[in-house]
Amino acid sequence: MADHLDAAWHRALLHDLCSFPRGTATEGERRAARWVAERLAEEGAPARLEEEPSNGGYWWPLGVAAGAGLVAALAARRGRRGLATALAGLATAAAVDDLPPSGRRLRRVLPRRPAWNVVAETGPADAERTIVLSAHHDSANSGWIYSPAIPETIDRVAPWVFDIADTSPPLMAPVVGAPALVAAGAVVGRGSLLRVGTVLCAGVAAALAQIGASETVPGANDNGTGVVVMLALARALAERPLERTRVIFLSTSEEATCEGMHHFAERHFGELPSDRTFFLCLDTLGAPNLLVLRGEGMLRMREYPAESLALMDGLAEELGIHLFPNLRLRNATDAVYPLAAGYQCAAMCSCTDLKQPGNYHWPTDVPENVDYGTVSDAIRLGEAAVRRLDSQWLAA
Repeated sequence: MADHLDAAWHRALLHDLCSFPRGTATEGERRAARWVAERLAEEGAPARLEEEPSNGGYWWPLGVAAGAGLVAALAARRGRRGLATALAGLATAAAVDDLPPSGRRLRRVLPRRPAWNVVAETGPADAERTIVLSAHHDSANSGWIYSPAIPETIDRVAPWVFDIADTSPPLMAPVVGAPALVAAGAVVGRGSLLRVGTVLCAGVAAALAQIGASETVPGANDNGTGVVVMLALARALAERPLERTRVIFLSTSEEATCEGMHHFAERHFGELPSDRTFFLCLDTLGAPNLLVLRGEGMLRMREYPAESLALMDGLAEELGIHLFPNLRLRNATDAVYPLAAGYQCAAMCSCTDLKQPGNYHWPTDVPENVDYGTVSDAIRLGEAAVRRLDSQWLAA
């Protein structure tokens, strides 16, 4: 067996990375970023850390918007419909703008602290083409909304739901819809809309506050597995380098809804021509069923390029790797940024038999619950994609 496919090495890496908390924009995340940089250097890919500003989580910028919706509802009840309409409209716009790949204007005026991206490069220095392999090293806070009991209960009561579903639940729809209902109620003077919007705003604010107060999970599947796959690919490319293509290994601070990739895009997309750059996102690769996303987006569903999907699907068939079919994500991976920017790109992920990411944002996301066979398949498919692109670039 090739060294980069050594399951014992994968387990050791994952246990090491998950041995300390690494919440977004914390000292633990900085330690994780340094750990990734050191491991990449050991595999022949000297890395640097890029410090970026972060709000430390998605829950409180979105919570501010929900709170503004509540204030707007109170103003409407006191007859100040103009103020209520303006405030609820701003809250709705802020919530929409906070979701990737938007501009995040509200976050710019909120308190921030450092987070870190890890960037390493290998391959010919004068290569015209670039492959970006991305993962993320931080881990998420838990929250009751992520309880595995929810899909398990749905499966017991209405198993047909999972038979027909090909997208994950739109968890961000209430975040945007709650203040929008308040705004609509204030405009038309409908008390029923205001009441529903008020209840939703309160529920959203409470749920986000509970997430913010929860502990950081170990993050083995999400996204220690992506980091392990990236390190394995670095080892494979050190053993047998590419001939024509530069590879960027990127590990981001992601759990504040792709904040690290947001800053990487601002800093580097201008240097990466869209016709000569391919992004492969490695995220949550430790559940039993490997998959390649067909599309993603928190509000607007964006379909992945047909050429990229054909590349990944064809290589999986050649390798005898089964891909769970036809799934889309109503959350977001880091790939949503290159996807929106018009790059050829793909996102490798995994799911349970209930079409859920395994142990997602839950305390059970530990190395012992990772399917290392899926990790190995992800490494084989990722390496095949990189080497195929080196020999035969995708047609425009």
